[in-house]
Amino acid sequence: MKKTRVIAIEGIDGSGKSVQLELLKSCLLAKNLKVAVRSFPEYSSFFGSRIGELLSGADGLSADEVDGKSMALWFALDRWENFANYKDGDADVLLINRYVLSNAVYQSIRDRDLDKPDLLEWVFELEFRHFKIPEPDIHLIFDVDPAAAARNVDKKGFRDYVGRGRDVYESMDSIQSRARAKYLEYAKRLGNAPVIKCMENGSLLPMETIAALVQKEISRFGL
Repeated sequence: MKKTRVIAIEGIDGSGKSVQLELLKSCLLAKNLKVAVRSFPEYSSFFGSRIGELLSGADGLSADEVDGKSMALWFALDRWENFANYKDGDADVLLINRYVLSNAVYQSIRDRDLDKPDLLEWVFELEFRHFKIPEPDIHLIFDVDPAAAARNVDKKGFRDYVGRGRDVYESMDSIQSRARAKYLEYAKRLGNAPVIKCMENGSLLPMETIAALVQKEISRFGL
């Protein structure tokens, strides 16, 4: 039986995942739980650095030009390598910022993928059952309007893999809108993917209010 509870933090680019992960981590630590954190892609790794090149277009090939399954494989290999020495039970809770669900989302909604079946089952088969990386107890999906999310992306400042601008996916409004819709679709298909509504009347809710919604959802899963 799995000893470490796994919570995946999901949502479109700029939806506040990193902020909410830190708030959730603090809350869990206050309960005297041992908490581990991982974030993907891991841009300093072998596979993650290649993902960074594709997302920035720095090597002459852009991520949106690569077929969906091939692009999904790069993200999957980054996680497979990252979890090579993972030991279940080393922490009470593992928080993961952007995980397998995002791979299925973003490789299913680009222009070149619109006439193809989505990759949810294929990606889950690849990552959870073939590579055998930990499967989340809960996928928390943070739902934010793409325009508000884009403003948050522009506040991120310098990032090693892309500098101060947006990456290939972040810069395409149509992709972000499709990604939001795909996350909401997957939330209905999965039994453990609650949606955290982060906006009200066109404005972002205070981060503390969103954190309270997170606590309510994870408590339903016994976390």
